[in-house]
Amino acid sequence: MNFGDDGDRSSAWLVHGERPIYENYWATVHMADVQTPDGSRFEHHKVHLPPASIVAMVDGQDRVFMMWRHRFVSDTWGWELPGGVVDDGEEPAETVAREAVEETGYQITGSLDHVVTYQPMNGTVDSPHHVFVARGVERVGEPSERNEGHRAAWVPLDQINSLIQRGLISSSGTLIAVLHLVAISSTPQIGTSTPSS
Repeated sequence: MNFGDDGDRSSAWLVHGERPIYENYWATVHMADVQTPDGSRFEHHKVHLPPASIVAMVDGQDRVFMMWRHRFVSDTWGWELPGGVVDDGEEPAETVAREAVEETGYQITGSLDHVVTYQPMNGTVDSPHHVFVARGVERVGEPSERNEGHRAAWVPLDQINSLIQRGLISSSGTLIAVLHLVAISSTPQIGTSTPSS
């Protein structure tokens, strides 16, 4: 079976038009006049958020740098990776390099690899998220951004599964990045257990 794009657009939703409801730097909400393949026609919200970039900084001991953060919208706490909004004229890789220094005080000195660009909720929201892995960082000072979290740690990859299962990692970008790292490491996967001897 070919899992690529087969070019068939017969199931596409048609957009007859849209109008803005609310617009600012952080979020734009439009109302779209859409028609589904079965002929139904109705209005549907479209939310546009700026693109974001996230980076998993990994050291030579298979640890990833994470920050303990509060998210007021969901009123939740959890471990997250550094990252932020891609500024106008900025490449996603430049964003994570800048955010790493601002949020962590570490400068990326080694490789910076793009893992994936994904849409976290593309049924309603358009907001590309770019995920990177950096191997090789150097401490260059204290973080200049003081609102990102009060605690940070180099978390061993073999602790990631436990943190996820305990609900301590829930941000989508962080989950994608750390699950990628776990998948390419020798760490047991989610839902698996190490046989006892």
